[in-house]
Amino acid sequence: MIAMGRTNPTFRDVLRSVEDRWTPFRRALRYEDQQRFDRLLGHARTHADAAGNLNHHSPIVPVLLAIGLAQERRLDELEARLDELEGEIGEQANRTDALEAQIDDLGHQYDEISAENETSPHERTG
Repeated sequence: MIAMGRTNPTFRDVLRSVEDRWTPFRRALRYEDQQRFDRLLGHARTHADAAGNLNHHSPIVPVLLAIGLAQERRLDELEARLDELEGEIGEQANRTDALEAQIDDLGHQYDEISAENETSPHERTG
């Protein structure tokens, strides 16, 4: 009798075996790096369906591609946030420049008013 069904393991099965092989490496990492390592493999799990369609002979290739894709997305998000923050800083700088200009104008007005109110000694006696 011929067994019907999948003859190749799913990519999720392959990924579990990759994770098992990398367990000693993970254990040797510092705790915070273990969390990063887990996040990286999580990216591979997130893209498991796409990686399964690749059916590559080396399971590490789709794992690394999924990690790279996730990192690229993260960079795009960080660059967008950076652009947003730089825009906000630019707006604040423009407001600061405008306030400094107003302060300068007020200072000049104060100087003019002070000069008008000052009288020389011969003008008072004259």
